Amino acid sequence: MRAVVFAYHNVGVRCLKVLLARGVDVALVVSHEDNPSETIWFESVASVCAEHGIRCVMPTDPNTPELFAQVKAAQPDFIFSFYYRYMLPVSLLELAKHGAYNMHGSLLPKYRGRVPINWAVLHGETETGATLHEMMAKPDAGTIVAQTAVPILPDDTAYEVFGKVVVAAEQTLWNVLPKMLAGQTPRLPNELSKGSYFGGRKPEDGRIDWSQPAQTVYNLHRAVAPPYPGAWTVVNGKTLVIDKARLSAQMHRDLPPGLAVVDNCIFGVCGDGRALSIHQLLADGKAISPAECQQLLFSN
Repeated sequence: MRAVVFAYHNVGVRCLKVLLARGVDVALVVSHEDNPSETIWFESVASVCAEHGIRCVMPTDPNTPELFAQVKAAQPDFIFSFYYRYMLPVSLLELAKHGAYNMHGSLLPKYRGRVPINWAVLHGETETGATLHEMMAKPDAGTIVAQTAVPILPDDTAYEVFGKVVVAAEQTLWNVLPKMLAGQTPRLPNELSKGSYFGGRKPEDGRIDWSQPAQTVYNLHRAVAPPYPGAWTVVNGKTLVIDKARLSAQMHRDLPPGLAVVDNCIFGVCGDGRALSIHQLLADGKAISPAECQQLLFSN
């Protein structure tokens, strides 16, 4: 069987390697140029292609006659999308003789759309996973082929959960691929009414509202903690980013919501009187001490 693969990020790397390990002829890989303004903490699909002698192209738009011609010339039995960042046109999907499939980082139908892991952590979910599903015009709406769940532990950051989802994606594809290659692709209902669609997130979405309950603020920190842009607050004109934190067992009802230094420790006091114990706070990308934080809090 021959495949054309659209891939990026760690999920793209691992799932591409699964196809190769299962003997799939990968005729063409379509990936992305790395964005210089983005922190690149993940593996390179292009490097895997170079190692295995696979042709890799990186168009800025997948909806072009040139790419259509390249995919058509490859005569793919399957088209796969593994964390490729653009929607693929239906005309392109229809070139795959045995279907086009996407690996999504949630347990569909929940968290359709962009950055599903970050949204799941933000909403305090205790479970997410990876889902292989059929691609169609509407994003993440096609029938489900297979999915694998992973736990989200109370202190997991989105980065840590992403590592689990990468493994879940690899397992999902590895386990179901023999059936797909044998023409026995499972087709399970994707009941859209039982889930929701979410859009992308921007760095400014990480601004902390200290009037919210501590669990809500902590979930925001976990959802956007580095290498993502981080949850942040402004003190006397200075933007401070939480790098590492935990929910504190102590109550601080005597302090107003916001940053505070108590017994040489930094806390983020929240609207319900609970607080985050902030183990590392960043200013201009560098950690600041409790004394420096205290000075900033009382500077004019």
